[in-house]
Amino acid sequence: MLFARLSTVVTIALGTSLSNAALTKRVTCATGQVTAHAACCALFPVVDLLQDQLFDGAECGEEAHSALRLAFHDAIGFSIHGGKGGGADGSILAFNSTELQFHANGGIDEIIEGQFPVFQQTKLSAGDFVHLAAAVGTANCPGAPRLQFMLGRPPPRVAAPDLTVPEPTDDVTTILARFADAGFSPREAVALLSSHTVAAADVVDVTIPGTPFDSTPFTFDTQIFLEVLLKGSLFPGNGSQPGEVLSPLAGEMRLQSDFVISQDPRTACFWQALVANENRMVREFKDAMAKLQVLGQDTRRLIDCSDVVPQPPQLKTAITFPASFSQEDVQIACPQLPFPSIATVAGPAPTVPPVLGS
Repeated sequence: MLFARLSTVVTIALGTSLSNAALTKRVTCATGQVTAHAACCALFPVVDLLQDQLFDGAECGEEAHSALRLAFHDAIGFSIHGGKGGGADGSILAFNSTELQFHANGGIDEIIEGQFPVFQQTKLSAGDFVHLAAAVGTANCPGAPRLQFMLGRPPPRVAAPDLTVPEPTDDVTTILARFADAGFSPREAVALLSSHTVAAADVVDVTIPGTPFDSTPFTFDTQIFLEVLLKGSLFPGNGSQPGEVLSPLAGEMRLQSDFVISQDPRTACFWQALVANENRMVREFKDAMAKLQVLGQDTRRLIDCSDVVPQPPQLKTAITFPASFSQEDVQIACPQLPFPSIATVAGPAPTVPPVLGS
């Protein structure tokens, strides 16, 4: 009898759940796409505009990498304790004449130059544009997560202050303190550095713009977490520059900040745990980005329009040691964690080509 009653309760509960799911409304837009909220319909033409005019027909190229960088530099100018900028509000776009003067924003002027004319063709707030562009650009990279996008940020009120963006010359304590002030744990800070898998440096060494941080800058993979751990032997450009350390590969730059974080006891084990663990890296990055992209915003007033973001292509290949490298070249800083078995590409050590805009 008790079992019969329990079965009835479960059946009723399940039926209620299915009924609620059936009542969830979807909206068919005038353009034919289907979304969860009518307000999101206006974004589909903007996504097409971004892909056509900014991302070279949906490529994971320099503009897509730059859009992700701009979103971080915009949002991180925030403090959970107050007294800093408005967070993910687009101030870096709206108040670019101020924020582009900050040392940490070197090279951002070129990103703004490319995005501003496209922004002017939309009716979005600066914050919505910056963070939609980041989500769409990232979606062009194989292996990337489909990032959340929330619509409805008000126009920014003031520029973010200087000295809120971590720099490659900073030590680990300084970097983690800045992230903590913005509300991020050391683990979340490392997760956000996953973005360096599709990133490149323009101003660390101005003689070699577009120098990537790993050998696969057009795929969102864990190669960055592997190659930062490899023993370095050279500088890719005009000798040692502030903010870089010896790189393992010609044409590749290793940021000082990435390397010291990979070796620090507060972050080394999580860094190593992401090597060859694509699913975990993508999950951790997506969660940290969802938090970053609403910093300083009243989320109760935002509309979830994540379904306008394209579905990223799947990653088809596993990471490898670059040719001539093996596990013997790994600078392990977390010996208690077994290092994954990774194959080595055959042939001579490669030279990584620069990432250049169209």
